[in-house]
Amino acid sequence: MEYGTIEREIYIEASPEVVFDVVSNPKHVREWWSDEAEFGPEPGKPGWVGFGDLTQDGHKAQLTVADAVPYTHFSFRWTHEEGEVAARGNSNLVVFELVPSGGGTLLKFTESGFRERGWDEAKAAAQHADHSNGWDHFLSRLGAYAATVGAAR
Repeated sequence: MEYGTIEREIYIEASPEVVFDVVSNPKHVREWWSDEAEFGPEPGKPGWVGFGDLTQDGHKAQLTVADAVPYTHFSFRWTHEEGEVAARGNSNLVVFELVPSGGGTLLKFTESGFRERGWDEAKAAAQHADHSNGWDHFLSRLGAYAATVGAAR
């Protein structure tokens, strides 16, 4: 079994401009993915996403924007340790590619970097399965949320 990359494609009933805003703006990210988010759109600037109640048993994951090309591409590295600079080998790379399609957007999603982390087979498999299940859930939420944002514009 290969645990290197997660790939998904979904069609979203919203323009690439709307979908780009939904995946790259923390105020929107909090609506479909994380409970909290703080990051800027500039590549290289560190930030984070939070899941659950951070004052209790929640989890905060580091996030650094890798690239942001309005309406076509947004990527970030995440899951690196606090205080580390995100790089290949210490973080995963998430990429959202946006392709106009009909009246909406084909979103091509990938997350890679599981193998490069140096984890043993069991940990790589567990992390890949956890992220794969999570993205299945959150990408469906992203599609539904982006469609409502697009309809409101």
